[in-house]
Amino acid sequence: MSKISRFTSKAVTSAKNAVGGRGGAAAPEGGGGFADCAVVSLHSLRIYLEKSYRETLDLLSEMPQILAEIGLESGDPPHHSTLVKAFDMLEMEIWRVLLRLSAQLHDIADHAAMDATFFDRETASKHYCRRTNYRVQTLKMTALVDTKTQAVLDFHCMTEKRHDT
Repeated sequence: MSKISRFTSKAVTSAKNAVGGRGGAAAPEGGGGFADCAVVSLHSLRIYLEKSYRETLDLLSEMPQILAEIGLESGDPPHHSTLVKAFDMLEMEIWRVLLRLSAQLHDIADHAAMDATFFDRETASKHYCRRTNYRVQTLKMTALVDTKTQAVLDFHCMTEKRHDT
């Protein structure tokens, strides 16, 4: 069994656990959309391979056993734009469960560190903020990271102006 196959097996198992009962067929007949577990698995594989969505799907078209493990047919992988859209529509709770499951794969140390970072929204997209009357000025991202493995154990994003201690 190759490294990619072992990783895919773990990714599919974690994705199915994170999605829960919202599964079904990975690619149902009639264009009903791809299952969330297939989208999460393909996204995980894309990160593992360090490729774009398009490059990942090109590689996977040559790996029918990997596609079969995800639940897709080798002759009909999703289009890369479909994956991007499906990835954007996944709920945050799926990613939080997946983060918790992936953190359990590491042997964590007794110590963890917290880091909080602010991102200024207006400088990045001033035109968009003005056009849509978008009032969020900053985004705060706080991460809890294991000091031994550098694994992210938990995170919190905040756009409100209230204090978050």
